Amino acid sequence: MKVNSNIQAMIASNVLKSNESRFSASSERMSSGYKINRAKDNPAGMAITNRMHSQIESLNRANQNSSNAVNVIQTAEGALSEIQDMLQRMKELTIQAANGTNTTADREAIHSEVDQLTKEIQRISKQTEYNSQKLLNGDQDLKGYTNLPALSKVISYTEGFTKGKYIVDLASLENPTINDINGHPLTNVDSIVCKDERCTVTMKDGSELILSYDENDHAAAIKVDVRGIGGMKIQVGAMEGQSITVAIPEISLKSMGIEDMDVRTEDGAKKAIDMVDEGIAFISKIRSRLGAYQNRLEATISNLDISEENLTSSYSTIKDVDMAEEMVEYTKLQILTQAGTTMLTQANEQPQQALQLLQS
Repeated sequence: MKVNSNIQAMIASNVLKSNESRFSASSERMSSGYKINRAKDNPAGMAITNRMHSQIESLNRANQNSSNAVNVIQTAEGALSEIQDMLQRMKELTIQAANGTNTTADREAIHSEVDQLTKEIQRISKQTEYNSQKLLNGDQDLKGYTNLPALSKVISYTEGFTKGKYIVDLASLENPTINDINGHPLTNVDSIVCKDERCTVTMKDGSELILSYDENDHAAAIKVDVRGIGGMKIQVGAMEGQSITVAIPEISLKSMGIEDMDVRTEDGAKKAIDMVDEGIAFISKIRSRLGAYQNRLEATISNLDISEENLTSSYSTIKDVDMAEEMVEYTKLQILTQAGTTMLTQANEQPQQALQLLQS
């Protein structure tokens, strides 16, 4: 029987300290809901879950970006819908003005309404915006340039049109041509149609390039630089380069081919009918393109939702605690701690027995 060294108390104390530490950790896991609260809990798991958490948050933000882009497209498409309704009204007016039963005063009145409609189209084009960004004035279009901007400009081109430099010959509007920068004819051209001061180059894959030209001075050799830059870049992924470019061309009287429309004469009204038809076709094409963008973005949103769901599931498997399993461990450690405290108390009482020997 020893007084100075109580080995049983030391053993009980050490076991109690260990159980209290484990009990404290279990309490923390129960309180936080995580089984990894510090790097020492699971160093590798901590590193993996930190990367996963960053990616989950990034996917969530990319999802919101895509949703915002859908709102942008809906805003632009809504404005184009109004413009198309006005063009349809203009079509009715031009057909009315082309009728020979109208007097000069009648056509003046019709022209006055047409003029107001064109001004409203211009206003919508200039003022339609989202988050202070103009949508229909050409700021959100892919950029392209010519060496003769006074005579011919790049109105728009689709994203699939091959980027590069070209030479367009408009000397003969009945037989326009497009070559590469070295003068070699392109073999994948489907058609080139020049009408109402607009030339549309359509490739066999469906991509298009639209140029303007001067009816009275169309150049023989126009150098065209299709940069492939511009448009509204939508970040739809967690990594660099995971983006979708939404290109919205300029909506103007010239781009629609209805500039300088005059229905005050019968001949002018007849010509205006074809001009309005071109404008309606142009707006319809742009609305179709925007619809395709929206469908693509909505598919992207669905894919992001699935990716985020699967990644969160993997993150939860590593990071989150199983409450039922942890409750069993917590209860066990609670009992062991209480038992250890009792045993330490009893071990500390053993030296008191030495007093009984002295008293006897």
